[in-house]
Amino acid sequence: MKIAIGSDHTGFYLKKEIRAYLEEQGHEVTDYGTDSPERCDYPVFGERVAMAVKAGEADRGVLICGTGVGISLAANKVKGIRAGVCSEPYTARMTRQHNNSQIIAFGARVVGIGMAKMIVDAFLEAEFEGGRHTDRTALLTDIENRQD
Repeated sequence: MKIAIGSDHTGFYLKKEIRAYLEEQGHEVTDYGTDSPERCDYPVFGERVAMAVKAGEADRGVLICGTGVGISLAANKVKGIRAGVCSEPYTARMTRQHNNSQIIAFGARVVGIGMAKMIVDAFLEAEFEGGRHTDRTALLTDIENRQD
């Protein structure tokens, strides 16, 4: 699977570990930055990953900042993208199965490396269930389209 990954400075070190973990599993991972632990702005990297997923350059995305919230907000500003903040595996699985999210986000100040790996695994193993969830995701798209 092709995976886009990005973080701000707070998530830099955890991103490096998650990238290596994903590559060990055989995934093709593209890192959209940041490339150092120097202070930077999370919206830049949230948008980069979301645009890569939207363009089909990646199948899924992983974003990391301090809490996961800010960087997910940036990704969710990209039309057609659904990014869920996950602090444990159940939510990561559900955001995929019920919301058809293409991106997950989590916080380097919230989860450790072991939990981050479990979150990523749950997200990547899950598939959108469709059915009643298709109608609900269509409603999300309707809300988004009314903003034009």
